[in-house]
Amino acid sequence: MRQPAAYSQGSMASLVDSLTTWIGRHVNATRADGLVVGLSGGIDSAVVARLCQLALPDAVVGVLLPCHSDPQDAADARLVATHFDLRTMTVRLDAPYDAFTAELNTELSALPENRQATGDETLRLALANVKPRLRMTSLYFIANALDYLVVGTGNRSELAIGYYTKHGDGGVDLLPIGNLLKGEVRELAEELGVPRPIIDKAPSAGLWVGQTDEAEMGFSYAVLESYLRDGPGGVSPALALRIERLTRLSEHKRELPPRPPAEPA
Repeated sequence: MRQPAAYSQGSMASLVDSLTTWIGRHVNATRADGLVVGLSGGIDSAVVARLCQLALPDAVVGVLLPCHSDPQDAADARLVATHFDLRTMTVRLDAPYDAFTAELNTELSALPENRQATGDETLRLALANVKPRLRMTSLYFIANALDYLVVGTGNRSELAIGYYTKHGDGGVDLLPIGNLLKGEVRELAEELGVPRPIIDKAPSAGLWVGQTDEAEMGFSYAVLESYLRDGPGGVSPALALRIERLTRLSEHKRELPPRPPAEPA
């Protein structure tokens, strides 16, 4: 699973030019009027928001979407917006989430096979995934109303193992940093002048307070990057097996839904 060599530090400036040009061309090709980006307070969304702003200075909206979130995330998102003078709006999803999940839990409890036992990890993750799906719905409402496109913030490291929510943060129109490893995103953030607290912040999907990407994945981004660059030989056999299992189990996220053959077999 050997991958192309990473971008060098010296090529970051040209990478910025390349990505902003690509974004602009994509917007022109689709005849959209602008771009909507969810601002999470993390490094990926900061980088993507800045790239979009450089590509279309007057047609980008950053959207804060708190949903029982760590208040620091919103503070970090505002830091990014202020630093880059980025136009923003805030859509609070706490109340919609509460009403929606209450109704879901009520109906689910009537099923004999429901998994609502206290501490059930399956239910916890199902409820957590409602948050990115509500955010996706909100971003598409704004984008549709303005004739904008929804810009995703997923990077190659996360896309490779399916570390994102299907039809949540995975539901987007374009992925500007989709070919960049997490380490490369960090280098790009340096080049773009992203505030230092955002660059140094522990990556988190914000699914629940205290959640971090690396704790949930069970390995560091550095380990994953070694695997993606050098193949299984770049990490221990046990970690290679874990990464390959995650890749295999998440394949459905990277493909269109399966359909039966057009003609009977």
